[in-house]
Amino acid sequence: MAEFMELEGQDGVRMAWNVVPGTKQEASNCVVPVSAIYTLIKPFPSMPVLPYAPLRCRNCCSVLNPFSIVDFAAKIWICPFCFQRNHFPPHYASISDENLPAELFPQYTTIEYQSPGEASSLPPVFMFVVDTSIIEEEMAFLKSALSQAIGLLPDNSLVGLITFGTLVHVHELGFSTIPKTYVFKGSKDVSKDQLLEQMNFFLNKPKPPIGVIAGARDGLSSESIARFLLPASDCEFALNSVLEELQKDPWPTPVDQRASRCTSTALSVASSLLGACVPGSGARIMAFIGGPSTEGPGAIVSKNLSEPIRSHKDLDKDSALHYHKAVKFYEMLAKQLVHQGHVLDLFACALDQVGVAELKVAVERTGGLVVLAESFGHSVFKDSLRRVFQSEDKDLGLSSNGIFEINCSKDIKVQGILGPCASLEKKGPLCSDTIVGQGSTSAWKMCGLDQATSLCLIFEIVKKDIPDATVQSANNQFYFQFLTYYQHSTGEMRLRVTTLSRRWVAGPGSIQDLIAGFDQEAAAVVMARLVSFKMEIEAEFDPIRWVDKALIHICSRFGNYQKESPSSFSLSPRFSIFPQFMFHLRRSQFVQVFNNSPDETAYFRMILNRENVANSVVMIQPSLISYSFQSVPEPALLDVAAIAVDRILLLDSYFTIVIFHGSTIAQWRKAGYHNQPEHQAFAQLLQAPRDDADTIIKERFPVPRLVICDQHGSQARFLLVKLNPSATYNSDGHRPGGDIIFTDDVSFEVFLDHLQRLAVQ
Repeated sequence: MAEFMELEGQDGVRMAWNVVPGTKQEASNCVVPVSAIYTLIKPFPSMPVLPYAPLRCRNCCSVLNPFSIVDFAAKIWICPFCFQRNHFPPHYASISDENLPAELFPQYTTIEYQSPGEASSLPPVFMFVVDTSIIEEEMAFLKSALSQAIGLLPDNSLVGLITFGTLVHVHELGFSTIPKTYVFKGSKDVSKDQLLEQMNFFLNKPKPPIGVIAGARDGLSSESIARFLLPASDCEFALNSVLEELQKDPWPTPVDQRASRCTSTALSVASSLLGACVPGSGARIMAFIGGPSTEGPGAIVSKNLSEPIRSHKDLDKDSALHYHKAVKFYEMLAKQLVHQGHVLDLFACALDQVGVAELKVAVERTGGLVVLAESFGHSVFKDSLRRVFQSEDKDLGLSSNGIFEINCSKDIKVQGILGPCASLEKKGPLCSDTIVGQGSTSAWKMCGLDQATSLCLIFEIVKKDIPDATVQSANNQFYFQFLTYYQHSTGEMRLRVTTLSRRWVAGPGSIQDLIAGFDQEAAAVVMARLVSFKMEIEAEFDPIRWVDKALIHICSRFGNYQKESPSSFSLSPRFSIFPQFMFHLRRSQFVQVFNNSPDETAYFRMILNRENVANSVVMIQPSLISYSFQSVPEPALLDVAAIAVDRILLLDSYFTIVIFHGSTIAQWRKAGYHNQPEHQAFAQLLQAPRDDADTIIKERFPVPRLVICDQHGSQARFLLVKLNPSATYNSDGHRPGGDIIFTDDVSFEVFLDHLQRLAVQ
């Protein structure tokens, strides 16, 4: 694994196959697709930022890179993608073997260009959309979190406020004499023109007869925009006084009904307002939602409490009444936001579902952040919101207005991308006929992206036959180039270029080479994203069967065994952990939707789809560390056998961090031994997992939930559900002081046994 992490440390890329199958047939035999997980703007301390424009190939527009062949005498470079000969412009006249420009240095395969004078004049824009149909206690939590966030906003950023319940209120923050709002009916969708008309945008400056109304350049006066979007430094007082006065929605709710909440209308108004005032700027709509939407085109449930909110069963049977209409509405909203270049961030805090499953498309296509918690008072929400605006060392590096493009060698096509982006529908010879995720394009819009945003690129090898061996040895490299053009958090426009080269192999002797280049962690993450995607779009899809078939095919192709002899089966170290990853993927929250609401499942998948390999692996197969008096903290097997009465376990499953005290440790703690001076060692043992958990929590977004529990306690379920059930209620020989799991799930040993039997057939 170490060398793959080293490659990631240089380019931010992990590929499932680092030696690529060279033909279409070979690639389909490999089961896991040729794919890459790319962290677009991962910070690299040693990466140069060049203060000039990049040099592009005049045929395929790829950028000059270390794999280009350069003729210094004739001042010509040959593009590795299309073999076009390009002349260097006059300002490259002094280049030679000894005097290379940075973009030709072999170690700078990832480099950034910052074109002078291209900084965006528009400051960042934040539009807060706040739900008021919540109880007083939640209202108080939310108001305190928001006023804290407003204090952290950059001074130059523009801020707007919309509140909603039964009706939508757009607050005119620029009118400082008295609080003033424009009110829209929650059950009716408002068009952009109606919105501008009703909000008096054309009082002093008449509406232009033709053309699109878009910001101060096209048809709006900057005074009228400044009524609703003000610099944070100017409106902090006005905003805080509006928040202090904010009451819960005054409309009475009958006992047998849900509160009236028009989430979709509020988001639509926010989107239209930003589209009219600041199109093309890095604007974020930050939606704070405290319950299910019951009004307007995006309602997820009716107001009658007798109608339950849709479950996975309802979605499977297609009996969720409002689901398709709401998803269709949010698809339209996503399209509008992508066109405007704006981001939708979602903070959903309620014990009930709020409609994350329907909103998913709008949040994902715009690259928004998503946080799901039980209450606005929960640390998961409060700390995550603070992290968004934090500007110290742990900031998220929020960037905007990105465009991502791919170039590759002619024998490779792009099937699509799984991740937070939207297709720009740029058709071309690179596009495959098979579409996965956002496909049939070679350019994607990234309205919002941050330092952790990672896309999963799925490729297809189109070469049919193997040319003779001589040609193969001479030219056996595939090239990939990823271009990310984006607005840096400082406001300047940057272009990041990553160019990769990977060797391809084909023919009878290629299996050992393929094995040597297999990255099992990256492959597991690609399979997890693929299975989540298929579960969402394919009717009657059986995920367990799909994962099992893939695993059996891989083991029978890459395992060492004699036919029909399961005991002879073995896997090379490069593949040895892959079956374990697949075992945990089958049991994970991405595949097992039982016991999770559609909102939770959508949330887990959205986070999986934007995180890098290391974080995604923890989601699939959590890490477990054991603390005891006998030894230093050490990794433990993710197995029920790890539980012991005199041990503390720390489980990190990405969304939840569990500190689990064995029963003896719990008794000592309840007796207060850790407070006695002679039991200093025990106090240190209790503190060690807390310190490690705090370190993890500080570095992660969204902030994970911390659960501290004891053996046999009710919250121990957070740990037990993740462990391999090697000891269950019907197995023999229980260890004293150990634990058993009440389940009929098969253990990993049984799973592996079956796998070996099927692989050697």
